[in-house]
Amino acid sequence: MNPQTLGFIGAGNMARSLAGGLLNNGWPAGQICLADPDASQRQGVEQALGLKTLADNRELASDCDILVLAVKPQVLADIAKALAPAVQQRKPLIISIAAGIRADDINRWLGGNLAIVRAMPNTAALVGSGATGLYANTHVTDDQRDEAESILRAVGVTTWIAEEKLIDTVTAVSGSGPAYFFLVMEALEKAAIRHGLDPATAHLLTLETAYGAAKMALEGGDELATLRRHVTSPGGTTEQALKKLEEGGIESLFDEAVAAAIQRAGELADLFGKN
Repeated sequence: MNPQTLGFIGAGNMARSLAGGLLNNGWPAGQICLADPDASQRQGVEQALGLKTLADNRELASDCDILVLAVKPQVLADIAKALAPAVQQRKPLIISIAAGIRADDINRWLGGNLAIVRAMPNTAALVGSGATGLYANTHVTDDQRDEAESILRAVGVTTWIAEEKLIDTVTAVSGSGPAYFFLVMEALEKAAIRHGLDPATAHLLTLETAYGAAKMALEGGDELATLRRHVTSPGGTTEQALKKLEEGGIESLFDEAVAAAIQRAGELADLFGKN
């Protein structure tokens, strides 16, 4: 597949991460451009990646085959409406990484009848280890699905979601998920310090243990429950620790947390979609 002209509306961290990943994967630098009204953001892109930038979103949109909307959800409606004439003339593939904004609303703001892919990458994309859920509307062709997937794969793994409403679950699990693991790691580190370890040692052991557990889960091929059983000797220390976590309702707490995030994602979509 020959790389097409790719434009980013917004030049923040996620846009830079995607652009950098594409460069590393061989996408020609001359076919990537980022637009942002903030001169400091443009300068940061030019210095870090050596890519062309523009101040005018409409100028960028008029010359792109693929347009990535990488702006905050609360400003997307106004930006999209201003882009509509250029987008309708060019008819690019639209990829939105704005959390919580439904494809129908983006399509409406941009003038309608457009191929739109919603993507929900998480912050681990900033270090090339993202996990992204993708949803395509009915206007997206098979080739465009491949293009969207190749772009998001530049910063991690991708998976397609058949129903758009499940993007809210993706948001709750992988989009918000890094914060859950940071909270667990933070709690473990604090417990280690309270029980005698110095902060530097507690921090190192916590991070390396989390990394090792994730690596085992990714590379071992076993179910998570199987991996847990393998490190839980009957009557041993791990069994006693897990018993305390289960008594504290850890599974139901995570279920409630994911449900709360899904509900909030829907509320935000309703709110932003009113524009």
